[in-house]
Amino acid sequence: MADSTTVRNRAPRFDDEGVLTGEAVTLDLRPASALIRGGGCAIDVLVSVLLFIGLLFALAGLGVDEAAFRAIMIGGIVLCIVVLPTAVETASKGRSLGKLALGLRVVRDDGGAIGFRHAFIRALTGVIEIYLTLGGLAVLVGFLNPSSKRLGDLLAGTHSQVERVPKLPSTAFGVPAELTAWAAIADVGRLPDPVARRVAAFFTNVAHLVPESRARVAASLAAEVAPFVSPVPDAPPERFLAGVTALRRERDLAALRLEGERMALLEPVLTATPNGFPAR
Repeated sequence: MADSTTVRNRAPRFDDEGVLTGEAVTLDLRPASALIRGGGCAIDVLVSVLLFIGLLFALAGLGVDEAAFRAIMIGGIVLCIVVLPTAVETASKGRSLGKLALGLRVVRDDGGAIGFRHAFIRALTGVIEIYLTLGGLAVLVGFLNPSSKRLGDLLAGTHSQVERVPKLPSTAFGVPAELTAWAAIADVGRLPDPVARRVAAFFTNVAHLVPESRARVAASLAAEVAPFVSPVPDAPPERFLAGVTALRRERDLAALRLEGERMALLEPVLTATPNGFPAR
């Protein structure tokens, strides 16, 4: 049986690159900032207040006695600030009107969907840190926590993540014109994947490099790539790297397309039943 130290070490934690699980797997999650979380929470609180005001108007029209009015009002408060938020977050797997408007979702610390227990703890704690302190406690804890968690998140083991990720611009390019003849006979299939990823990262960030650094990094990468390319063209280092990257991408795409066509031809054979097999 694992001791308490092992259990603590296996709990997910946040680092500079995202969420790091106990198995040393980094999850690609973007925790929401305290400011954007405050905006989503304000929308949810406004909706709850409007629902409660609507309930008060409905009670005024019914003409109930004072005792019944107080009982219904207390039930309405519990319904608006605990029951409904719990039900909405449980049914929508961590979404609410405010979170939907700002592109947020509440998830577990390991990145999984929350359940009733998590939503109930968050809603119950929100009575104290959001309504009784007018949001002051939630703001204080959120700004002090590195992941912008409020007290309810700390107790429930959850956090809010941003789901609206901006679309990255395409950096794809073709083989340079002066290397077209070379590309017809070149062999770039032996290039190791780690080296290819470093070259791709260079072209992703090349616009942010000063000319001296750009030339130095290109020359270093070209020297590292050259032993895996045959023949090596007579071209500047950066143009050489561009040709290798584009040619490798085009040939990988062609190989995947050919594989897909072959699998489509084999699909009737792979899904067919043997001759004489009874239909069921």
